[in-house]
Amino acid sequence: MTYSRKISPRLAAACIAATVLFAGCNKKADNTLNYLNAVNTYYSAHPACLWASSQQFPQQAGTSDHEKTMPLDALVDQGLLVRSTADKKVMIIVSKQFNNYDLSDKGRSAWTPDSTQPGFGNFCYGHRKATAIDSATPTSDQPGATTQVSYHYTFGDAPAWATAAETQNAYPDLHTNLSGPHTDTATLTNTSNGWTLSTPSTTP
Repeated sequence: MTYSRKISPRLAAACIAATVLFAGCNKKADNTLNYLNAVNTYYSAHPACLWASSQQFPQQAGTSDHEKTMPLDALVDQGLLVRSTADKKVMIIVSKQFNNYDLSDKGRSAWTPDSTQPGFGNFCYGHRKATAIDSATPTSDQPGATTQVSYHYTFGDAPAWATAAETQNAYPDLHTNLSGPHTDTATLTNTSNGWTLSTPSTTP
């Protein structure tokens, strides 16, 4: 004789909740929650900045060199830099007028130093925030597994100087980034500590 036992709805709900909770806590599971966490963890340590490479101040630019002075003057307008003008002899009897740019007190507080180059740094304006995983290549939950994901992202923590029209006109990449949302791709690798972003795209 066989017996069957009915499981109460309350017990069934508890079992389902426990299963979902376990899956959510398993950082190595191949799911969109872990993929989002991997992308956002990476970019939390890699902010978006004005320049592709670190800069050093003070800097000097000829007053007639509009291509170089215009972006720096935009930062003067936002109070990040201070500007002074001086004459500099370029030949024995010829002098040329230059602008000197240096960090202001406000600029120093907004400055992100480069730990690999003393005296260098950048003005960083926010972190990429992945909001949705659009697709992912087949993979597994085993360490060493990889997947390429496509995702949507935005920037949500930009300071006032970065959202100013003068700054965005002077720095087109800044304007593009803050005008999101955008899409991008990344390669993720499953490790013993969970999914990590191993290969970001080349998009700034």
